[in-house]
Amino acid sequence: MEDRQTVNSSLKKAINRAFTSGYQLDRESFVLLQKLAQENKLETVMEKVLVNLKKLPENPLFITRIMIEKTVKDLYEEVDDHSLTVVESIGNTFKPLSKDFPSEIEILTDPTKTIESTGDLNDFLNYFQDRFIRIERLLRERLDAKDAITIKEALNAKSKTKVKVIGIVTEIRERKETIFMQIEDLKNVVTILISSRADITVRDKAKRILLDQVVCVEGVRSRNDLIVATNFINPDIPERIPKTAKKTIYAALLSDLHIGSKYFQEKSFNKFLKWMKGQEGNYRQREIASRLKYIIVAGDIVDGVGIFPDQEKELMITDIYEQYDFAAKLIQKIPDYIDVILIPGNHDATRQALPQPAIKKEYAEPLYETRKVVMIGDPSTIRLSSVEFLLFHGRSLDDVISSVPDVMYRNLEETISTAMKYYLKIRHLAPIYGSKTPIAPDKQDLLVINSVPDVFHAGHVHIFGYETYRGTLIVNSGSWQTQTPFQEKMGLIPTCGIAPILNLKTLKITPMDFSK
Repeated sequence: MEDRQTVNSSLKKAINRAFTSGYQLDRESFVLLQKLAQENKLETVMEKVLVNLKKLPENPLFITRIMIEKTVKDLYEEVDDHSLTVVESIGNTFKPLSKDFPSEIEILTDPTKTIESTGDLNDFLNYFQDRFIRIERLLRERLDAKDAITIKEALNAKSKTKVKVIGIVTEIRERKETIFMQIEDLKNVVTILISSRADITVRDKAKRILLDQVVCVEGVRSRNDLIVATNFINPDIPERIPKTAKKTIYAALLSDLHIGSKYFQEKSFNKFLKWMKGQEGNYRQREIASRLKYIIVAGDIVDGVGIFPDQEKELMITDIYEQYDFAAKLIQKIPDYIDVILIPGNHDATRQALPQPAIKKEYAEPLYETRKVVMIGDPSTIRLSSVEFLLFHGRSLDDVISSVPDVMYRNLEETISTAMKYYLKIRHLAPIYGSKTPIAPDKQDLLVINSVPDVFHAGHVHIFGYETYRGTLIVNSGSWQTQTPFQEKMGLIPTCGIAPILNLKTLKITPMDFSK
């Protein structure tokens, strides 16, 4: 903040600069210039205003407040794709426009009330049969897979006949560069052969297929009940134009707060809380805050207790109830006109197997009582102001990243977005059963991606990144926990304190950095 003498001198220079350039100032523009002078921003702003005025087809007589505000906005607009660092505010005026926007939240799917697993053998059978039926239906919506026949019909076909079948992969083995794959439908089993002499494209596709994945195989009927593969077709999502909100309204996409950990970035999170109230940020940043209507947290609200060996050494709060109590106190600071939606992660107090029901009230009662919070399970789909979201914490990302060739890149952002795209291609959030990710054999496979989301939001890996795939915006929202000893050992540097802010009208992301 400049002292009064410096402020007056800066203001006088700016006014003289306007007058000597042939312009006058109205009362509102003068008041704004006073505020800008206090923030030591005036000289830069006035020079830019004069440059902009010269570009107009007709030279105006007055410099208005609107002209100055537009210049300030342009000056402090996002300048790169990595982050928009939140700085001290320009001026004090803040009007929360989203206070007058209606809350438009529809819960489309939530596993909390539909989980039915009993652990019975029939549950396993029902689970995989349901997965097959759902994804087969999605495959048959494709023009290039709708004519697929049953495995029985393919086995009854003559040798060298071209066939197309849909099956769930139950076995994959490789011998001397020849890949054998066993798939089955509801009644029959067949072996798929991918020879060492097969086209490189076919071999590459085959190597990206996972156990328990449902896929369409094109091939040639061979002897010994074999089909020699010539192509593989995933259900994938269609190219489409996403749905958007009618007005400019924003949602903050967060995950992995890990409240209770010694490494939780409380200072950065409090800066985020102040920003949404208009107490932090420049003109552009506070304009976004004024239109913030929704906050989504995609799991790991707290760090939990007993999640991994010796975790207590890394905890600031060692009691799970107290962790949620502290989380509630932070969330209570969010203005009540902003809706908060929470799903659980693997550190939260609910069952570990996917799909997860909402965080239990018996552990997190303060979260339920402190203010209105929408608590749903993992995964869930919701609609906010016409935009459909698929929310998933993302625990199975570990399996996909380690199992699919070429998913792991040097750039972790690219690795994660590639893995999330893979989910959309195969239309399933945890294809491998019995790997690192625990999956409950419910009567329905609630991890199938039935509808195509406009936004696919996940977390878990603590790395921020986003891209668009066939009209769907993919976002992994990073973390609010600094590097832990385990991450340091693994060489993983988390993205901390960056909040992806989504414009629901344009589906454009503004990354805002609260870590500085």
